[in-house]
Amino acid sequence: MAVPFVSKDSATLGDFLQVLRLRKAMIALIVCLVVVTTLAVTALLPKWYLATTKIRVEKPEGEVKLFQAQTSSYYDPYFLQDQLRTMRSEIIIYPVIENLDLNTRVAEMLGVTGKLTNAMTYRYLLDKMLRIESQRSSSIIEIDVYAQQAVLAAEIANEIARVYSDNRISFATSEQREGLAQLRKELVSQEDEVSRQRDAVEKLRKDLNISGVDLNARYSDIEIETLRQMQNSLIALSVDAIGRKTRWERFKSIPVEDRVSLVNAELIQDPNIQNLLQAYLVADQTVSKLKDRLGENHPDLISAIGNRSKIREQLDAQLRGYESSLEISYKEAEARVAELKNQLSQAKVDQILSARERMRPFEEAAQKLDDETRLLTTLKLTLRQREIDYQVPKRTIEILNVAEAPIRPSRPSWPFNFSFALIFGLILGVGVSVLLEYFDTSFRNVTDIETKLNLPALGVIPFVGNLDGNDELDPSEEEPYRVLHTNLNLALKPGVPASLVLFSAGPGEGKSTTLHRLTRAMAAAGERVILIDSDLRRPTQHKLGKRPKEPGLCEYLLGRKTMEEVVQRNIAPNLDFVPSGASAGFTLNLLYGQRLKDLITTLRQHYDKIIFDSPPIIGVSDASVLASVVDGTVLLIQHRRNPQSMVFRAQQIIESIKTPLLGVVLNQVPTGSGEDYGYYTHNYNYYSEAPKRSRGSSKSAHKTEGDHLVMREPGDTDPPV
Repeated sequence: MAVPFVSKDSATLGDFLQVLRLRKAMIALIVCLVVVTTLAVTALLPKWYLATTKIRVEKPEGEVKLFQAQTSSYYDPYFLQDQLRTMRSEIIIYPVIENLDLNTRVAEMLGVTGKLTNAMTYRYLLDKMLRIESQRSSSIIEIDVYAQQAVLAAEIANEIARVYSDNRISFATSEQREGLAQLRKELVSQEDEVSRQRDAVEKLRKDLNISGVDLNARYSDIEIETLRQMQNSLIALSVDAIGRKTRWERFKSIPVEDRVSLVNAELIQDPNIQNLLQAYLVADQTVSKLKDRLGENHPDLISAIGNRSKIREQLDAQLRGYESSLEISYKEAEARVAELKNQLSQAKVDQILSARERMRPFEEAAQKLDDETRLLTTLKLTLRQREIDYQVPKRTIEILNVAEAPIRPSRPSWPFNFSFALIFGLILGVGVSVLLEYFDTSFRNVTDIETKLNLPALGVIPFVGNLDGNDELDPSEEEPYRVLHTNLNLALKPGVPASLVLFSAGPGEGKSTTLHRLTRAMAAAGERVILIDSDLRRPTQHKLGKRPKEPGLCEYLLGRKTMEEVVQRNIAPNLDFVPSGASAGFTLNLLYGQRLKDLITTLRQHYDKIIFDSPPIIGVSDASVLASVVDGTVLLIQHRRNPQSMVFRAQQIIESIKTPLLGVVLNQVPTGSGEDYGYYTHNYNYYSEAPKRSRGSSKSAHKTEGDHLVMREPGDTDPPV
């Protein structure tokens, strides 16, 4: 079994680059196919236009105080993430859908009959058309809208920005509007109370006949001063109770699912809730990132969603607790007011018992009128201050640009798709090349052949595109056949005529072409050579030599023709040829073995080399018959063609016949196949430099020197034998 190219012990960067050189044509083909396919798909894809608008969003600093210095806004990533989710929510997108009639327009774009529902359009916008994101450490949010109509993309982007801006302003001022309305209601109630108390004072004045008493008169005794202090405390507690009640009622009216947004608006100052909100935002951001990369059933995504749900439950529980704390705080304030009223009533009773009984009702009424009047004045001042604060601009959002209809589509992106296809094609081509090399079990170098077959390499034939044997070859192309001739002579007994057969394991390995050129090299070296085309299944030699096919070996074996009649003389100097003949349906078998031996015995008297062209030895019996009658056999292996097991089987067949197997010829080796073969082609070119300069004298030079040329290893300094 062949050793894979990629091994842990021997794989190097040079081996990898060598694979790329060998498979460069296939890599180029794969890259071209991927690029052409990608470009074709890109041309057929629908065109999407991109419109972008930018919004600068700042976190509000809470309630604006009229006479306090205002601090500048700051960047809060959690607040910004909350705003990104708000812009993607139904509260923003649904009004956009209604305002632009997107249910109808999106249905027309999708080719759907009728109108879509808001939910369907909302989901399509989020999945296909809308992308809202912010840059890191920046308060600017980009709204990108993709649509197959340029005008529609710009309209959607601008409408989202407008609706979001109105929503933010409305939300920022909603609390102040409700607070002002509550203050106005309390002011009207207090005015009525002051009016009633004034009527009560006037009635007491009339009943007690004290019309001349100064209502602004003050008594210096300790009891009166104590009552005044308690009354002042009662007023302060009443105002505080009103505020707590308003805050509790406001928070209670907000839906549970919307209370989370109040945390970042600084309506809730509880640090535990603030921390839980930050943890929830981080968990939600983690879930969003994992959804883009993982499937819905991925354990990490499921765990992240569960963690987010737990944090949300804790946050909702804290908010419910916060609501309860507001209610308890409000009720405690009311209880303090009630208790203080009781204490004040008791104090008044005690004061009445100890002071002047006649003036006590009047003084109490006058004092209550004064208290109610001061409370009315306080409410008026507070309302006025809140009204002024409400008029102070709170611009925490700014639309930076208006989206315009784009001229050119942004998707599909030709440069991106081309670059991606090029990179993917290269990766795919290289991967396929490495896999093919890894699973390639053919013979790839001389070392493999000599080590695993235990046979010498008689020759290495480089790849030659021109397969016409009669065309004049470049001297560097003739040299491998002269080297093969020389090595064959060294493997045979010197001075003794020899019969040889060149066979291969399978068809199409270049055996006939190699024999055609080898016999011409032998003849050019001065030997008398006869080439017999004994491949009766698929004869080729008559085509390569452009000679008639009949009569030939078939007629001779059948006794229809004599040897003199089938031999074609001098098809090249010192070279005769016996074609296959009319071989339709004719096969060699053991019956013709003796006749072939007699033929070889006769030809030894006239030729130095008797060369047989054989069919493949595996699957065809003719090659085995030929191998049994010749002096020696040569195995031809095409570079990177057949698996090694097939070649081993061919070797076993020859060895079972007991005919000497002289060696192996490695055929069709690419000239750029690596260092294993580089010295062969280098030396071929080296020895052919002189003939290249003088093409006219090449034939004579080859005749005199061809038999003395052998392959040299790199670094040899001795002259060739």
